[in-house]
Amino acid sequence: MMRILFAASAAAFVLTGCLKAKDTGCRFDECAVIAPASEVTAVENYLASNNITNATKHCSGAYYRVLQQGGGATPNGCSTVNATYAGYLTNGNRFDSATATFPLGQVIRGWTALLPKVNSGGRIQLFIPPTLGYGAQAVGSGSNSIPANSILVFNITVNDVQ
Repeated sequence: MMRILFAASAAAFVLTGCLKAKDTGCRFDECAVIAPASEVTAVENYLASNNITNATKHCSGAYYRVLQQGGGATPNGCSTVNATYAGYLTNGNRFDSATATFPLGQVIRGWTALLPKVNSGGRIQLFIPPTLGYGAQAVGSGSNSIPANSILVFNITVNDVQ
């Protein structure tokens, strides 16, 4: 009887330890910041004027299109991601493009919320309202600058998730 009790206790201890190992400690709430209705309407007007009818609305007010799901690991708000991306303003001007590795929780809110929609190897297009991008803050200077209150369009390939 004592051996059965000991074996059951040991099994419970091991299983509890396994469950805790799966808890990443990541507490990112993708819907905690929501763009104002006026910004969401501006994104919707951009999509309509560019005949983009297959974008999905996210709870944050951003829109996205999964171009390829990918088959690898799925990022979360606390993952480190390697991605190849190009960022555009709604007038078509490209303000940035690169391949970079970064903690997903340290980039603009729109990326943190939406990159988990694809897996490693996936491609996604994001339509990000200002509140989920750089907001009222202008970024950069010259031809690569992002004016304050800009809607941002990104084409992103998630290369790796750690």
